[in-house]
Amino acid sequence: MLEKIRNIFKIPELRKRILFTLGIFLVYRLGGHIPVPGIDASVLGRFFEERANTLFGLYDLFAGGNFSRATIFALGIMPYISASIIIQLLGSVIPSIHRLQQSGAEGQKKITQWTRYGTLGIACLQSLGVSAFLVGITIGSEAVVKSPGLPFYFLTMITLTAGTVFIMWLGEQIDERGIGNGISLIIFIGIIDRFPYAFMDEFQLMRQGVRSLIMELFLIAILVLTTAAVVALTQGNRKIPVQYTKRVVGRRMYGGQATHIPLRVNTAGVMPIIFAQTIMFLPQTVATFLPQGGIQDWLNAAFRFDSYIYMGVYGLLIIFFTYFYTAIAFNPVDVASNLKKNGGMVPGVKPGKKTAEFLDNILTRITLPGSVFLAFIAVFPTLISKFTNAGFNLSQFYGGTGLLIVVGVALDTLQQIDSHLLMRHYDGLMKSGRMKGRRRM
Repeated sequence: MLEKIRNIFKIPELRKRILFTLGIFLVYRLGGHIPVPGIDASVLGRFFEERANTLFGLYDLFAGGNFSRATIFALGIMPYISASIIIQLLGSVIPSIHRLQQSGAEGQKKITQWTRYGTLGIACLQSLGVSAFLVGITIGSEAVVKSPGLPFYFLTMITLTAGTVFIMWLGEQIDERGIGNGISLIIFIGIIDRFPYAFMDEFQLMRQGVRSLIMELFLIAILVLTTAAVVALTQGNRKIPVQYTKRVVGRRMYGGQATHIPLRVNTAGVMPIIFAQTIMFLPQTVATFLPQGGIQDWLNAAFRFDSYIYMGVYGLLIIFFTYFYTAIAFNPVDVASNLKKNGGMVPGVKPGKKTAEFLDNILTRITLPGSVFLAFIAVFPTLISKFTNAGFNLSQFYGGTGLLIVVGVALDTLQQIDSHLLMRHYDGLMKSGRMKGRRRM
């Protein structure tokens, strides 16, 4: 493995890309420690400690902890993600946007431009909401904002919006001059930033005698097994064989080769968990507007993040959104149509409508176990915290949104590095020339 790492730095282009990406990480982390003017960070920190498992905690996860510290990157990359999701969903209902999504590089350039405009608009609205949110936070006689007023609102809006646009630019620079997907890597670095703090918390618990060495080893073993299971879920796919017929164009013969369509077990990725988490925060939000006692107490108790009702409803929502988002991300009719146009067919299945039905049936069957396992992974951190008294900083690495993003981004980046090595006739990251986690079906 040391030889593989040395090979990475023997390739000048790959070395420059990796060092450039690390430099962007450094800039991002430095910006994450510059606070918005006029904020009392200590009061804000105490406020977020009490709300780690709420919607604020989820937003702070994607912002890399910048939201809870009210830094210039407090909005993180969430406005860009929101704009991307909105454009993608609109593409499934508006034909003109769908045509742009299918029209290659030129259409993608237009979609990217719209996404940037959407990011700017969402960031402006969210920064105004964050300003009002910060002004309203008080703990006892202490307030987060010392001098609220119109200047604070204006300055905070400008600062946070500029921070989001700058993060978006950093992500695009990684795409062009670095290695990996820029936006995903920025989220990735914000999530793993919490791991050293979780490790130090566990070390302190061992020193204080609260947790034994055997229990710590047990938790580490579970963490390794869970990560391996998420890797298997991320990489798992069903390969549908495709045969292309031979055809003569001019003096050349095209086609005749056999290939496959990889149908992923988890086509939806992390999106079902994000959608489900957003909805699961609604009951307690509604409860805040109800009179005390009765329904309010029941909602607060039933939809606590560690209640079995919460976990059951949460899991069912994830299964539903997995099917919903898979239907948006993968269209069997389009795939079957493209196969037919290019002379491809699934052996034993008629081209066209029959192929679309065949792909839809296969995708429906493999999505069920994938969605159930995704639901289990989502609630597993809560179960770990409930039965082992693990802290939030540690338990979040046992599943849920954070682990899925970390595994997915790490695998994608390693695959890109592996491709650079193989193109220059070096061995890949593994002896077989394939990255660990890739399986021949």
